[in-house]
Amino acid sequence: MKTALSYDHYYGYGEMKGALEAFAAQYPDLAELQVNCVTEEGRNQYVMILTNRKTGSALSKPALYVDGNIHAGEVTSSMCALHTIDYLLTNYEADPDVTSVLDNMTFYVIPRVSPDGAEVYLTTGKTLRSVNREYLFDKGGVRDEDLDGDGVVRMMRIPTPYGSWKIDPADGSTMVLRGPSDTEGVFYDIYPEGVLIPFDGDENLKSEESPWGLDFNRNFPLGWFPDSRQPGAGKYPLSNPETKAVVDFALAHSNIGGAAIGHTSGGLLLYPPGTKPSKDAPSGDIEAMVAIANMGKEELGYQPMNIFDTFMSDQANYDSGALDDWFYQNQGIPAYTVEFWDLDSHAGVPYSWSDRSKETPAEEMKRFNACVKWVKENAPEYYVDWKEFDHPVFGKVEIGGFNYKFTHQNPPEQYLMKECEGSTRFNIRFAKSLPKLSVDYFETEKLGEGLYQVTAVVGNKGYLPTNLTDEAVSLNVSKPVMACLSGAEILSGTPETKIGNLSGYSRTVTGAFFYGNLTTQKNAVARKKLTWLVRAEPGTKMVLTVCQEKAGKATAELVVG
Repeated sequence: MKTALSYDHYYGYGEMKGALEAFAAQYPDLAELQVNCVTEEGRNQYVMILTNRKTGSALSKPALYVDGNIHAGEVTSSMCALHTIDYLLTNYEADPDVTSVLDNMTFYVIPRVSPDGAEVYLTTGKTLRSVNREYLFDKGGVRDEDLDGDGVVRMMRIPTPYGSWKIDPADGSTMVLRGPSDTEGVFYDIYPEGVLIPFDGDENLKSEESPWGLDFNRNFPLGWFPDSRQPGAGKYPLSNPETKAVVDFALAHSNIGGAAIGHTSGGLLLYPPGTKPSKDAPSGDIEAMVAIANMGKEELGYQPMNIFDTFMSDQANYDSGALDDWFYQNQGIPAYTVEFWDLDSHAGVPYSWSDRSKETPAEEMKRFNACVKWVKENAPEYYVDWKEFDHPVFGKVEIGGFNYKFTHQNPPEQYLMKECEGSTRFNIRFAKSLPKLSVDYFETEKLGEGLYQVTAVVGNKGYLPTNLTDEAVSLNVSKPVMACLSGAEILSGTPETKIGNLSGYSRTVTGAFFYGNLTTQKNAVARKKLTWLVRAEPGTKMVLTVCQEKAGKATAELVVG
C-alpha cells in the first residue's frame, strides 16, 4: 500500500505532530487538522478531518470515527490511525476506491487520545495505563525503574529461600514455578527491574502499584462505576479532559455512523454490548456488527468477539465505562475495539479466550516461554539474557528478559506495517458499509394546465439502515430521513416530508435451501415513494433534497416540461 510516511518505528509526539501538520498543509481540500483539547502538560490532542470539501462539507456526509492511544502504551493503534490518514490522502485520485470514499464520506481520526501518556511510554522505560497523573495508589514496594541504563525495565530475579520460582532445569534461560516438593535448591522472587520504596511489612516484598493508575477506557459515561469497582475509573465520568474531549467531539459531529477504536493486544475485533449478553441486544444489530467484524477478520486475521459474552472474564463484576459501549448503548452507533497485534499466535500458542479459565499455571508458563523463544528468534534486539547486577538493597540480583513494550504489547517494528495496512483496509470497508441516500426516480406528470403530479423514489443504498441500529431507535436518538421539495407551489403534500428510517440491505431476508434455490425472501424497506401535486409554469426548475445526519444527502433536479 502506497504511503508517504514510513512505518518502521513508533512516532513520538513531535514526529506525530509534524506529520499531521504536513498532511494538512499539503492537502488543504481534503484534510483539516483541529486541536480537540490541550492536555495538562500542554500537548495537543489532534483530530484530522478527512473529506473532499469540494463535494460537500464534512458534516454533510456519513462519517467514520477512528482513534488510537486511549491507553498510553498501545502505540500501535496511533500508528494504524496515522496510516489511515496517510493512505487516504496519498492515494486520492490514484485509487478509485479512495477517491470515492473521500468524495462521499468523512473520516474523523484522533490518532493519539493520550499524548502525554504515550510520550512517557515512548521516551522512558516506564509503562502506564493511560496518563502520567498520580491517582489513588499505595506507595511502597518494588518500583519499576531502569537500573542498568539500557532504556528498558525488564524482569529482576532475587534469590530467596521463600521464592516461588526456580531456573528451568531444561533451559537455564527460562524460569518455572517451584513445585510442592521443591525444598532444596536456589529459588527466586521475580519483580520488575527497580528500586525498593519502603512500606509497612517490607520483609514480604510486593510490586508497587503504579502511581499512574487512571484508565481512560473506564471513564466514559455508559456503565461507569467508581474506583472501588473499577480501578482507574476516575472521580466521575469524563473527569479526564482527554475523554471529555472525545465525547464532546462525537456529540458535536452527528454524522458519525461507526467507530473503530484502536487498542492492543490480542488480535481481536470486539463488538458491543459489553454490559449485557448479546442475546439481550437486537438480533439485527448483532448480525450486522458480526458481518462488519468479519471484514476485519479478512483484512487483519483477527477473531470477532462479543465483549460481554466471551471477552469478559467476570460477568458479574464486568469492566465497563468503555468508549465502544458508550457509542453503541448510548448513541446507537456500531463500534469496535480493535486489539492490534497478537504475540501468542505468532509464537504458535494462540490464546483461547473462551476457555481461559481452564488454563493451568503450567500451560500459562508454556505460553510465556514460547513467546520468549519467538522473541529471541525473531526480534533478538528486544531480548537480553539474565545478567548479574549489584542492587543497592537486595545485593546480587539478575536482570533479563524481553522488552515487553515492543514484543507483547506492540509488535517489533518490522511487523508494524502489516498491522497498519490491515487496519486501513478495514476502516475503508467499514466506512463503505454506512448508509447512503439516493434519489432513484424524480419525474412529473402533467394533469392539467399548470398542474403536475411529482413522483420520486428515494432510497438507502448502504448496508446499514439510516438509523444504524435498532438500539438507536430504542434510545430515541435516531433522526428521520427528510425529503425537501422546492421550486413550485405545492398543492398537496408538504415542502418537507418526514420519511422516517430507511433500512439498509443488511436487513433484507435471504435464504439458501438444501432442496431449493437461493432466494430473496423479503427486501429490506430501503425505498420510499413520494408524491406531490404542484402548480408550476413550464420551464420551472424543481429540486428534491433528501437528507439525514448519518446517511448524508442526495439531490435531484428537473425542469417542468
